[in-house]
Amino acid sequence: MPRFSVWPLVVLVVVSSGMTSQAQSEKQDLKTLNGHFPFAVPDSVDRWNDRADALRRRVLVATGLWPMPDRTPLQPVLHGKIRRDGFTVEKVYFQSLPGHFVTGMLFRPAAENSFGLVDGKRPAVLSPHGHGGRTMRLSDGELAKQIQSGGEVFENSGRYPKLARCAHLARMGCVTLIFDMLGYADSQQVEFETAHRHAQPRPEESDRERPCLFSIDADLNLQSVMGLQTWNAIRALDFLAELPDVDPNRLGVTGGSGGGTQTILLGAIDPRIKVGFPNGMVSTSMQGGCYCENCNYLRIGTGNVELAALFAPKPQGMTAANDWTKDMLTDGFPQLQQLYSMLGAKENVMCGDVLTYPHNYNYVTRAMMYPWMAKHLGLPADVPLVESDFEPLSEADMKVWDDDHPAPTEVSISHERKVLAWWKRQSDQKLNALIPDPAADTAAAADRLAEYRRVVGGAWSVIFDRSMPAAQDLVVTKRSEGAGDDRVVSYRLEHRDWKTVVDLDVVAGKNSSATGHVVVPTTSARERARRDAIVKSVAAEGDGRTTVIAYLTPALAATADHAREAMASEHQQPLIDDERSYSGLTFGYNRPLTVKRFEQLLCVVAYLDHSTPDGPLTLVANQSSCVSTAAASVVAGDLVDEVHLDSGGFRLSSVPDYSDEHFVPGAAKYFDLPGLLSLRAPHALSIQGEAEGAMGLVQKVYAAAGAADRLTVQ
Repeated sequence: MPRFSVWPLVVLVVVSSGMTSQAQSEKQDLKTLNGHFPFAVPDSVDRWNDRADALRRRVLVATGLWPMPDRTPLQPVLHGKIRRDGFTVEKVYFQSLPGHFVTGMLFRPAAENSFGLVDGKRPAVLSPHGHGGRTMRLSDGELAKQIQSGGEVFENSGRYPKLARCAHLARMGCVTLIFDMLGYADSQQVEFETAHRHAQPRPEESDRERPCLFSIDADLNLQSVMGLQTWNAIRALDFLAELPDVDPNRLGVTGGSGGGTQTILLGAIDPRIKVGFPNGMVSTSMQGGCYCENCNYLRIGTGNVELAALFAPKPQGMTAANDWTKDMLTDGFPQLQQLYSMLGAKENVMCGDVLTYPHNYNYVTRAMMYPWMAKHLGLPADVPLVESDFEPLSEADMKVWDDDHPAPTEVSISHERKVLAWWKRQSDQKLNALIPDPAADTAAAADRLAEYRRVVGGAWSVIFDRSMPAAQDLVVTKRSEGAGDDRVVSYRLEHRDWKTVVDLDVVAGKNSSATGHVVVPTTSARERARRDAIVKSVAAEGDGRTTVIAYLTPALAATADHAREAMASEHQQPLIDDERSYSGLTFGYNRPLTVKRFEQLLCVVAYLDHSTPDGPLTLVANQSSCVSTAAASVVAGDLVDEVHLDSGGFRLSSVPDYSDEHFVPGAAKYFDLPGLLSLRAPHALSIQGEAEGAMGLVQKVYAAAGAADRLTVQ
């Protein structure tokens, strides 16, 4: 393979994100939480297993739990036991991380209740409550309406439907914990308005030194309300599993609405759960309308039905109601049945028909859940499955904090900052420990390199989640052909599935004996407006090889007029139309612009490899295009012979907000541009424009890979 001592002027890849009429069309095409999210079942168990592994990694990366933080001491406190017919209730709080308290209520079977007892231990059920809170109380009018419709039967349990399921699960013999979502009841360290109603940025979010939730630095480290609630749920399951009267091998989870979303995610990533009943959110329609149900990357290319499928083949129940789940019986559940059948466990999935009722976890739905839990948690045949009424709890009975157990004083912005700082320290410590040590012995260095690639490479593979296109994936159309001395032939590449379009100007090399191509991406719309001048310059000054000017413009038609129109706004991401200020509402469902440019570069590389497989291929990028080029070169591997980057010291962590064209959630967490470039090892890479020592991570990885001689840092 030839090596270059200078940076040649050759192929231009022009990427523009201007908001012209064509760009507005793309904006309208962006997926939102209200889109359609079908589940296509792979055609073999092996393919499903591969898909499931990738999806679990996606959930963990998206929620900020890749790698998983340390499980610090819970320091649980239980107090204020209350006795009711068939069960007891205790107030609970524990620390999911130092200084951050999870609050709730623990329902236990009465002492004389022997249902489910095996060697003195009982099954346990975690119950995330969803919006409305664990203390949600129906008004007299709403209760009367529910009783009249048959949605509820009893005045007391029906008035407190979220506590009703906990009370009856306890009567059935299950230790049951219902814990507060952020901002509800006794969980006030993160305020309700922040966690669930964040319409406009708060002034504190602009502080780059002390990040809080919803800040750009929280996004760049994948720290979100949804991620924190997911961590709280994991720790709540830890609390249950560690109780002396609980059998950690018989754990179930069930929640409704937002609690159903939490049940889906917990079932996807926590192998301890034996049975699940995520109610009200397993749907191919609306995916969860709150901030606490959305985070960057979570549902790109997937949706709640497929995420729920990650629990397969373990037993899982759900319902279809007269809400966004109403089509589940024909769109979603049949695919789950297909998957469970392929895995040899068709009987382990059920979807109850409650279409006569609106969005709910009412008496009728609970009556479907109880036998499901009883069967799969190993409860005896005579366990009571019909819910009965109970003496209601007073407001004081439900309140965790009191004079003897005062509420934490660290709240709001100051608390958020401490939580995010702890979270970042955890990830930094764990990721830094993976950086290969070139001085280590060969075996140790190889093991550490493999783990580095698994964790850091795994994270970047979620962000840039594409593989090389095959020849049959691309549709190639010749648009024009030069005549006489004009050595330019224009093509359009279209990817059949990605909706990616790339226009190419192929400029024949002056030296007929020279082979191969060189690609130089740029993100300036001004370059597109200067297309004719660039073609002429390349033709005159190229190094003799065939060169390709590839206009990677996902938002624009291939005209100079549109490029000029785009110049004023070329540095902004297309965002969904939503007045709420949160990146996850766009990038939880859509790829960032840098990732779209990466996709287009992959199409260019694939086309050149398929059309001229014998010629060497070199990518050359400047500061504005170095990230998408780096990612494409990592995925392409040895299909790209040389990569030359003049980064100019650019870092993704420098972006001011999530509308910036270079915004890539999570980039700062996974070592930014150096982390991405390190994954290019052991293939040839040349970097310039960096301060001394700035590429030390890349050098360590290349050395550990035995490819130090293939890396040049100038």
